[in-house]
Amino acid sequence: MNDTAQRSPTSSRSSDPVSAETTAPDPQITRAAWATRAVFFATGFITSCWAPLIPFVKTRVGADESTFGLLLLCLGGGALLAMPLAGALAAKLGARAVIAAAGLAMVPMLGLALALFGAILNTVDVAMNIHAVEVERRAARPIMSGLHALYSVGSFSGAGAMALMLLAGLAPSLAATLGAAAGAPAR
Repeated sequence: MNDTAQRSPTSSRSSDPVSAETTAPDPQITRAAWATRAVFFATGFITSCWAPLIPFVKTRVGADESTFGLLLLCLGGGALLAMPLAGALAAKLGARAVIAAAGLAMVPMLGLALALFGAILNTVDVAMNIHAVEVERRAARPIMSGLHALYSVGSFSGAGAMALMLLAGLAPSLAATLGAAAGAPAR
């Protein structure tokens, strides 16, 4: 078997500059890619805003370590319960609708039960990854690693912003509200 027969159509297209497509990118795909990038960044940002608040929540709740550990376990439990539902909803309603609905629900989540926060957060996670695959296919080029990098950049940014707000003396509730608002993707 020769080398050309072993390569996939996309790898031969992208590695050969002579046969590369020269048309301008589709504006719809470009908008979808940027919107998907924003969701990955915002999810990382909002998630990391929660982490610096854990000691404040523990103190406010007045729970001992083992009780608070069980409460934190609810975050993962909610996530596991939501993942199959998120995939089904994305298949039925479309990933975009699920991202929008779950994304809007994330803003007040720090004030609600951790299990619900975990369920909503992971609903966004499943839907945004499904949407990313759809956008990547339409763009006909790899973008997934860049999207996950933006999640990490969002996480770093959110943790840094939250740490600076708390260091500046803002009340944890105000810092959480500002962090959630800053991480909410604009429409």
